[in-house]
Amino acid sequence: MKQRIGWIGTGVMGHAMCGHLLAAGHDVRVFNRTRAKAQTLIDAGAIWCDTPAKVAENCDAVFTIVGYPVDVESVTLGPDGVLAGCDAGCTIVDMTTSEPTLAERIFTAAKAQSVHALDDPVSGGDIGAQQATLSIMVGGDEATFKKMSPLLEHMGKTITYMGAAGSGQHTKMCNQTLAAGNMIGVVEALLYAQATGLDAQQVIRVIGSGAASSWAINTLGPRIADGDFDPGFFIKHFVKDMGIVLSEAARRRLELPGLTLVHRFYTMAMDAGLENAGTQALYCVLADMNGLDGD
Repeated sequence: MKQRIGWIGTGVMGHAMCGHLLAAGHDVRVFNRTRAKAQTLIDAGAIWCDTPAKVAENCDAVFTIVGYPVDVESVTLGPDGVLAGCDAGCTIVDMTTSEPTLAERIFTAAKAQSVHALDDPVSGGDIGAQQATLSIMVGGDEATFKKMSPLLEHMGKTITYMGAAGSGQHTKMCNQTLAAGNMIGVVEALLYAQATGLDAQQVIRVIGSGAASSWAINTLGPRIADGDFDPGFFIKHFVKDMGIVLSEAARRRLELPGLTLVHRFYTMAMDAGLENAGTQALYCVLADMNGLDGD
């Protein structure tokens, strides 16, 4: 069924995700802080709006995927935010990796206006967004989840209801904790390959098909071997995500020493000016620590 969709955030992943809804024939209204990043969507038929509130007017659902929790709060709860423009019955779907407590606040504020809200962070990076194979973890009201599922299916392959508001974000925190551990393993394995004179691509083909196989080694490993550190997912956003996990863990007096270590290494990457590189650029930091060429 054709629906009126609002979309806010047309970055590395959001642009492709919005494009899938547009290609499916839905009426799409779009907003991004930098209009130029939405231009190809506008050229394809999306309608530009000047504020998130304008995007939300007369929409059945509004999707957001922005950078940081402060951005989520601004575009959703701000004076010109989505909730200010929503009619009763509209659904807000935040696909940003954000704070579980903020997801709960948005759910409560939306409910007070007879608006529905889901927290739907995603995993799969730029390739998953382009190929519509994202994993989508959903928190909120289950009936709303079922209602939104046909739209989510345009963007993802594994779509799972995780529980009450905030549960989607908590699940993404588990995902990012595992991703951090996988990434340090990939980097150290390929550093060892370089130091011992092995062909990195050949190593990836071998170990990427065995017990050590992971999305990180098979997808980001070849990029490292080719010296490709362009972002599928920005380091600055990964540092933000790890910070949320560590903050949530601290609230529960939970020690995560492995994540704490990887967070420190990624902070070093930020200090080295790599904040806009892809997460695989962690290789550059550890290569430099070992006196090896990371390019």
